[in-house]
Amino acid sequence: MFLLIGYAVLGQSKISVSFIDASGKTISGVDIFNTETREHFTANASPFEFSVPENRAYEISFYKEGFAIADMTIGPSDKTVEVNLQPIETLSEVLVQKNREKAFALSQLKDIDETAIYAGKKTQAISLDKIVANKSVNNTRQVYSQIAGLTINESSYGGLQLSIGGRGLDPNRTSNFNTRQNGYDISADVLGYPESYYTPPTEGLKEIQLVRGAASLQYGTQFGGLVNFKMNEPSLKKIELTQRNTAASYGLFTNFTSLSGTDGKFSYYTFFNYKQGDGFRPNWNFSSRNIFVNLNYQFTQKTSLHFDYTLFDYLEKQPGGLTDAMFYEDPKQSNRSRNWFQVNWNLLALRLKHKFTDKADFSLQVFGLDASRDALGFRSNRVSDPDDETYGRDLIKGTFKNWGAEARFLQKYNLKENSSALLVGMKYYQAENTSIQGPGSSGSRPDFNFAGAEFPNYRFSSDYSYPNLNLAFFAENIFKLSPKFSITPGIRIEKIRTKSDGSYREVNVDLAGNVIYDVTEHENLVKDRNIFLAGIGFSYKWKPTLETYANISQNYRSVTFSDMRLVAPGLAIDPNITDEKGFSADFGVRGNHNDKISFDASAFALYYDDKIGEYPTHNPNNAALDVRYRSNIGTALTYGVELLGDWKIDKTFFDIPDFSWNYFVNVALTDSKYLKSDDVLVEGNKVEFVPLVNLKTGMGAGYKNFTAALQLTYLSEQFTDARNLPSDKNDNTLGIYGQIPSYYVADLSLSYKWKRFRLEAGINNFTNNSYFTRRATGYPGPGILPSDPRTFYGTLEIRL
Repeated sequence: MFLLIGYAVLGQSKISVSFIDASGKTISGVDIFNTETREHFTANASPFEFSVPENRAYEISFYKEGFAIADMTIGPSDKTVEVNLQPIETLSEVLVQKNREKAFALSQLKDIDETAIYAGKKTQAISLDKIVANKSVNNTRQVYSQIAGLTINESSYGGLQLSIGGRGLDPNRTSNFNTRQNGYDISADVLGYPESYYTPPTEGLKEIQLVRGAASLQYGTQFGGLVNFKMNEPSLKKIELTQRNTAASYGLFTNFTSLSGTDGKFSYYTFFNYKQGDGFRPNWNFSSRNIFVNLNYQFTQKTSLHFDYTLFDYLEKQPGGLTDAMFYEDPKQSNRSRNWFQVNWNLLALRLKHKFTDKADFSLQVFGLDASRDALGFRSNRVSDPDDETYGRDLIKGTFKNWGAEARFLQKYNLKENSSALLVGMKYYQAENTSIQGPGSSGSRPDFNFAGAEFPNYRFSSDYSYPNLNLAFFAENIFKLSPKFSITPGIRIEKIRTKSDGSYREVNVDLAGNVIYDVTEHENLVKDRNIFLAGIGFSYKWKPTLETYANISQNYRSVTFSDMRLVAPGLAIDPNITDEKGFSADFGVRGNHNDKISFDASAFALYYDDKIGEYPTHNPNNAALDVRYRSNIGTALTYGVELLGDWKIDKTFFDIPDFSWNYFVNVALTDSKYLKSDDVLVEGNKVEFVPLVNLKTGMGAGYKNFTAALQLTYLSEQFTDARNLPSDKNDNTLGIYGQIPSYYVADLSLSYKWKRFRLEAGINNFTNNSYFTRRATGYPGPGILPSDPRTFYGTLEIRL
């Protein structure tokens, strides 16, 4: 019905605008912002037509990456306008940043972005150009400093993996978010194993988009929502070379080299990223390489084709975990010398974008993954046990082969003279994954071959395949009931079929090495379900710079195959574990006051039914030590308030174009409770991974080509299991139980640009605090994983 509604825009005046540079050459791809109505257009051609209301003149801003922002007053009588854009080479670094901040501030609250709807949702975006931070190692607490309420696992030196959570979601490998790159999935298996072993390098990113739980309707069922990494766009030059080399503490060296350009209708962006380092603990070193290729062809003003290829692989020697006593004695020690981890990731994606009309957009993504992950190590849950080279090691080999296609169509239309929009889409996804667990070799080399002949009676072994199928339909509609008020309902219908086909073997021996128990069990499990999710969002824009928003959406998380069948000495799994379901809700106010103070203050709630969690219990395999038991713990509620504010001190007190000074605060106050549980020791407890206070604050300043940033991070204590066991600093056996104590950490980053050169330097954790953010139960070795001590870094960038 809505597709048949007329397109005429009443009370609008058409403006034709053309763009040229200093040499008179025509420019396309310019962003046009009406600073008063907050409307946004992208001029894919020059000249380009857009509309302004007929009643008066408006302030219009024009922005193109690589050029200074241009501001003009345009009214209905200005039928033809020419805009001359100035190259940024003539500007200081601070002025360039101010231009980017202005454009970013104007565009971040867009309700519609190509074939996506964000109206009424809790959305945040990180513009990487604005950040002064240690980008070479993806320093998460700096890069995500202005995303409210995130909890972070900081135990991956070199930034090889991203582990973020929040609102009671386990941060491990970002497994509670739908993780995408340029709009397509990059995790191992969206439903069966949604863990992210690949993280795009920050140096290659333009923006990181995060949409909270309401993203479940458009992007999938995860409770956390969406994390989308938007890669850098091609340079306007025919060829542009950027090289960044970083040296840092503990033998860290990284190289990032990108090549990009535009020649007529063809454009490209590619990079190569290499990292190597030793880590700050013994038995720790790694090397990685990341290749990315983006090719684009603009057939016409309305049709374009985009191809992406990503290769990421690395080999890491891992120092394992520590007991509490070991951590407080010396957090830099290690008693594991044989733990290794390797990853190989290959991603392919093809995107077609087409505009049927100015109000009808279509996109089609076809994507695929061919990847593997191998983990090898001595994983005794008695962390204090010596690592004897004559012992066999656990080896888990996983392969992930999946592909999918997602089509989206967005139609804008008028409803009582107000611009509304309908989005419909479908997604097909299938995967064929395998997981094999068994004995690894003795010795200490990174030998990723099974050693069944050397250890024929190894305690645990398994061999499974996981063919998964997912078909989804989704729809959302912005009903603009007045110029200020809109309602956005949506639905998602999912068909999910997961299979588990294989066998596992368990062997017990006596002290003399005689086999007393040897059982092999075969399984062929099929879980077929149809899921219906619904949600609704509300937005009231008191004025273009002040908005009240609210939303509530159902969420669902499929039980993963690692939840169903993965044997670890420190972990046992409930054989009857099942899917999680619930809903998330947000209510907030966000806005900008005179371009001096921007803010987003909101309250939220996450309700989980059949929440999957862990607690210590007697080992069901009758071993001597207790284990962490993973099961559907019960019904849980997480709730709180999140406040993000940024104050531009320079605009408040000074009027100096080449000077900038801002202060930001990002605080989340979060509480939680298990409302009911079959375990009497769980009901009424706090939910895991929920610090009461999560604070990030700091300031940035710049003068001409010099910029600096100072940041303080503080998190109060948080539990790691559903029974809320306290920590025991004297425990010198396990290290897998107890709280994560409160901690704070401070970072300083500096940057100076001179012509085509940029020098960056900084100190992370300059107070040299000892702290940790994770207690591991499996790889990279059970126990406490200490976070980085004080580290120094320096980066030299050359752009040609």
